[in-house]
Amino acid sequence: MKNRYRFSAISAAVALLFACFFTACYPSDQTIVLRGASQFDDDHPFTKAMLKFQELVETHYGKPIEFEIYKNSELGLEKDYFTYMSQGLSVDFSIVSPAHMSTFSKAAPLIDMPFLFTDLDHWNRVLDEDALEPITSEVSDKADVMIIGYAGGGTRHLIVNKPVRNLAELKGLNMRVMGAPIQTRIFQAITAAPTVIAYNEIYNAIQTGVIEAAENEATGIEQMKFYEVGPEIALTAHAITVRPLCFSGKTFRRLPEDLQAAIVKAGKEAGAYARKIESEQDAALLAQMEAEGKLKTHEFVDRDKLLELAQPIQEAYAAEVGASDVFARVNALKQ
Repeated sequence: MKNRYRFSAISAAVALLFACFFTACYPSDQTIVLRGASQFDDDHPFTKAMLKFQELVETHYGKPIEFEIYKNSELGLEKDYFTYMSQGLSVDFSIVSPAHMSTFSKAAPLIDMPFLFTDLDHWNRVLDEDALEPITSEVSDKADVMIIGYAGGGTRHLIVNKPVRNLAELKGLNMRVMGAPIQTRIFQAITAAPTVIAYNEIYNAIQTGVIEAAENEATGIEQMKFYEVGPEIALTAHAITVRPLCFSGKTFRRLPEDLQAAIVKAGKEAGAYARKIESEQDAALLAQMEAEGKLKTHEFVDRDKLLELAQPIQEAYAAEVGASDVFARVNALKQ
């Protein structure tokens, strides 16, 4: 009997320690600890945005608070971070691709749908006028993860191990896409041969010939050194990234009201900061890598045809996930 009681006491202690470590917890001095995670190092705009978020929360809150930001995929990948935030474990805030929200919200990948935005001005109008709010609410309701700001702003192109300059050279291209079904559908519609591969496996997959191509913005190409295996960049400009800054709903509800207000305010400001720095540096970074001989860019001459092929897939997907009104609102903001 004594052994049973001793085992129960040890189990309870371990459980308490686990709960404290893997959630926003309150040490004996009552200092709140919030934990963030990034796949990248300090130089990446996403990590910079999270550090800015920390700075802004500290300023707006004005009381003692601690942050721990785990970088370089120390706590896994973005899809892991979103699951952790939904569960209220390990990660309290992070920047996550909408593709990784599809398990909880069918409409979420529409935010990152290829060919959704015509240019940066259109992209900014959509975000500034909160045209995506119905999807934001669905993510919050179904995943219990709040979208408190929008980072992103990089223009995504194809990263290929051979020149791809037109629709004929694109046809049958074996390329990696993100896990959301809309990504596969659209790249199939524009005649490529998409396959889903984890982000951290892209380099080796191209290097070993498993795939011929992937797609990313300049910061990802530079950070992950994709140019070493895919130095031929096809300028398809098929997407301008929207990367939500997310916060765990379960963590948020445990926090005092004045800190909640600081987090909401800081999230919006940190997202705007991230969009500015990434959109401004994107083209310059791509040009710099080309000047350094790391990669070569190729104009894609059939881009209008890509838009034509993608449009019916976009419309059908928006209807399928109940987001036709959002899609119409985004299109109405084109000029």
